[in-house]
Amino acid sequence: MTTSTITTQDVAVGDVRFHLSTSGDPASRPVLWLHGSGPGVTALTNWENLLAALAGDFYNLAPDVIGFGDSTHPDPPPQGIAAFTDLRVATLIALLDQLGIDQVDIVGNSMGAIVGMCLTLAHPQRVRRLVLMGAGGAPLPPTRGLVSLILFYDDPSVEAMSRLLTQFVSDSGVFGDQLMGIAAERMLRATRPEVERSHRATFAPTGGPLPITAETMATITHPVLLVHGDSDRIIDPQASRWYAAMLPNARLEIVKSAGHWLQFEHPDRFADLLRDFL
Repeated sequence: MTTSTITTQDVAVGDVRFHLSTSGDPASRPVLWLHGSGPGVTALTNWENLLAALAGDFYNLAPDVIGFGDSTHPDPPPQGIAAFTDLRVATLIALLDQLGIDQVDIVGNSMGAIVGMCLTLAHPQRVRRLVLMGAGGAPLPPTRGLVSLILFYDDPSVEAMSRLLTQFVSDSGVFGDQLMGIAAERMLRATRPEVERSHRATFAPTGGPLPITAETMATITHPVLLVHGDSDRIIDPQASRWYAAMLPNARLEIVKSAGHWLQFEHPDRFADLLRDFL
């Protein structure tokens, strides 16, 4: 698929396939965009507007991460968030190798922030700067919104999807009269058997913990921009405050009147923060 600014293609990397969207000049500084983990998510549902808005600033690479969207869904999948994150990191590094990209800036949302931090821990030389928006993984109790995301497949429906989507924003008016249509479209992706399989495996209560501790965060000396909506009901803003205290070279921006998807509620503000930081 090609729009005026965004090109989407499938890229085979070893035994996996990435559904990859790009924008901008390949000669520009590369930015790797890592989406979150909501049911039915893809790179474009998370980032499309920003990929278009920032096409003149960066070379933007936004893959459906392995186990999401139209990229490969392992069968059988790794069980548990730590094991699946290890696979996602390894395959993303393989993708960068195949594309001939030595170093990237990373923009990660929620689960994407977790993957971005784990990639940085494992391959620090491949990362220049990190932007972590609504970052998950901090040692805090899960919010009710996050629990509803994790348990979505216990009773999936368009109505349940619409309720979940409203949890991602501070004001559901941002959807206008299109909420149910957006929910129905996401349900078509979310209810694909391989998508449900990957979701359940990601959040399976098995395997070891993520390597996100005070000790490991202290080793990430890269410049980090933490961005969090003050009304986030999926990941409490206290998570980014914890990261700001643990990461030695971090800056924290709390955005007012914004939820977990502040890139939808305040796209110009988020784009300006990225241009300034990167």
